[in-house]
Amino acid sequence: MTSRAYGPASPTGPYARVPGLSVPSRSLGPVQELHDAPLGPLTTFRLGGPATRLVTATTDAEVIAAVRDADATGTPLLIIGGGSNLVIGDKGFEGTALRIATRGVELTGTRLELAAGEVWTDAVARTVEAGLAGIECLSGIPGSAGATPIQNVGAYGQEVSSTITEVIAYDRGSGETVTLRNEECDFSYRHSRFKADPERYVVLRVRFELEDADGLSAPIKYAETARALGVEPGDRVPLADARETVLKLRAGKGMVLDPEDHDTWSAGSFFTNPILTAEQFAAFHARVKERLGADAEPPAYPAGEGRTKTSAAWLIDRAGFTKGYGSGPARISTKHTLALTNRGGATTEDLLALARDVVSGVREAFGITLVNEPVMVGVSL
Repeated sequence: MTSRAYGPASPTGPYARVPGLSVPSRSLGPVQELHDAPLGPLTTFRLGGPATRLVTATTDAEVIAAVRDADATGTPLLIIGGGSNLVIGDKGFEGTALRIATRGVELTGTRLELAAGEVWTDAVARTVEAGLAGIECLSGIPGSAGATPIQNVGAYGQEVSSTITEVIAYDRGSGETVTLRNEECDFSYRHSRFKADPERYVVLRVRFELEDADGLSAPIKYAETARALGVEPGDRVPLADARETVLKLRAGKGMVLDPEDHDTWSAGSFFTNPILTAEQFAAFHARVKERLGADAEPPAYPAGEGRTKTSAAWLIDRAGFTKGYGSGPARISTKHTLALTNRGGATTEDLLALARDVVSGVREAFGITLVNEPVMVGVSL
């Protein structure tokens, strides 16, 4: 889901240290190592050139050892989880790509701990089967568990920040494994401490506190989900029904991975929903009226502190970039305007050309500059 390009980190203050994970700074142990390794197959876009060196780590100790080795030698480091939120340049990555393939699920009562390499949607399915609510509306999101706190992953009215209690991470600045409590993670919309300072932390494990609601979901918050379930916002439904409905909604938008469906050869939502100040929203609102007519009203959702969130998908569509837009091997999804896709045979530059076209068009139409959600490696918009 999320990957990060890292350079050497600088020391900063301590957090709670996690004992028992100390490893020699240069020992990589029995990890798998490849050279001039293609990275495209490790991403959902299936794009990008090779890495000088690819290391696959299956334990926390192996992850830490690989990170320490890169830091000690001054080698650029790229962390790869599920690869679902990553755009790698056609030239690849000159350095060490570290693929985190750790496994481990601990479910005790309502407490859940996931190793960073666990497949996120599989973990969600297990909590639903166990009758625990809190992340059921995050079903079908591709990628790994370790990526969820970085982006503060959210969909259909839920965000992981509402259930995460602690994140265990390797702090490259202090050289220690630390535990950050929820309030120390600085969560906000699609953002966190880990995203703000990507060179510092490598997520190892994530802990959640879920809810035992007698087999019922958390209150349904998202209007589209409520309509699909035939209930009112705030109602609870059987957990399995909530999960199944979300999976159907996501699949209808090409947001559930399917190797045969090129609409899923994407990073899901390519742009974040803009959050505007009161002044910015007023200017935007005026542009909408001017372009679309006096009766036109853009989507607007309260975002706290005098801010308003609007819809990136709405902006893209109203700027003229409809479903299926494009004539080359990179096009907008035929199912959802927020997803840019590889139709097969695309290059990263093909994808970026499409993205730049969309950004430029939306800015010209509405005065808003869209921000990419996927992490860019060796490239930029």
